[in-house]
Amino acid sequence: MVTPCSRPWLRASLLAILLAGPAWAAAQSAPLGADLASLLDYARQHNPELAAMQHEAQAAAQRVQPAGALPDPLLRVELMNVNNFGNDAGFNLLPSKVGETKYTLMQMIPAPGKRGLKRDAAAADARQAEARTAATWAEQAMKLRTAFAQYYLAAQNERITNELLELVTRLEQVAQVRYAGGLAPQQDAIRAQLEQTAIRGELIAVANEKRQQQARLNALLGRAPGSGLAEPRALPALPAAALQPQALAARARESNAAVRTEAARLQAAQANRELALRNRYPDVSVGISPSQMGSRITTWGLMLEVNIPLQQGVRRAQESEAAAMVDAARARAEAAANQAAADLEEQLSALDAARRNEVLIATRQVPQSELVLQSAVAAYQNGRVDFATLLEAQRQSRKAQLDLLKVQAEQQARIAEIERTLGEAL
Repeated sequence: MVTPCSRPWLRASLLAILLAGPAWAAAQSAPLGADLASLLDYARQHNPELAAMQHEAQAAAQRVQPAGALPDPLLRVELMNVNNFGNDAGFNLLPSKVGETKYTLMQMIPAPGKRGLKRDAAAADARQAEARTAATWAEQAMKLRTAFAQYYLAAQNERITNELLELVTRLEQVAQVRYAGGLAPQQDAIRAQLEQTAIRGELIAVANEKRQQQARLNALLGRAPGSGLAEPRALPALPAAALQPQALAARARESNAAVRTEAARLQAAQANRELALRNRYPDVSVGISPSQMGSRITTWGLMLEVNIPLQQGVRRAQESEAAAMVDAARARAEAAANQAAADLEEQLSALDAARRNEVLIATRQVPQSELVLQSAVAAYQNGRVDFATLLEAQRQSRKAQLDLLKVQAEQQARIAEIERTLGEAL
């Protein structure tokens, strides 16, 4: 007897399942809010504004097939001589009991090409709805990325402020020791205590900012304002595509939601203009008309009905209106393309400036301020600088760290704007 584990392929499959299990469980248990990807995935499923636009797009798609369908046929029943004049019978409404019953079945057939043009116009409207849905998601994704960057900034600000509070607490202890040894005035310790009080006040403001950003994120996620979110771990890395302006410009011309919307609107306007021109040709209705006498069909008739397009003034006005709508849609499409290109250039310029600022702050301001702080701490312990100089050094160090975080959050905001302009993720 061959046991399952004696089969090599089965052993390999079981081993893969066992190894993948912990990783899958870890991915499933990743807390919401720890990174941007989890927020975007959740928002795609739960954002109410996006869901509304998706339903509207589905409704628009369902209008395409009916737009090109034939109208429903008409059935007419005529009861003739219901009082049975000339017969022995009296008044009756049963088809077999009246003098004659005439049935007419009619079907209206539009002029050739009209149904296809109506379907094309409805399909263009459906594409507009899809583009508006994409625009809604691009807007929500931009807000999510920006809010997450601000949430990360608030969390890191809270961390830095707590570290600063610990540092000032240690400096107070140093000041107390120096005061006890007659090496520093008592006001140094008092100033350290005042600085701690000010920092605790800043912690309250930072906690408030962090809570506000959590409320913003929860609103974008479709959750209750007080729902918990995990601490943000890190900002997403800047995509390499953000450094390719020419490629991004080409993508914006194709994928920008406003450009796609106006392009679909132009297609709908062109289809409506062609339909207005086709209205010069008459529609036709055909029908068949059997007649019943007693319980038998005795005669058959055929019918042809044509509408006569005599109102030339009305049609010319409709054609002029449709042509003007095409020109307007074409102008809007051009304006949307120009605006997308301008927005992209503006955001790329701002991103480049933010990146250069980050390099400057990370390579110069932060290391220099750290060196100044370390030097000031050592000098104060040796009595070479006063306490005010020490406090100023720690303030500059904190400012440098916050400046670095702010410029990183600014880059995320610019990336979010670029992705909104593109209508897709980088």
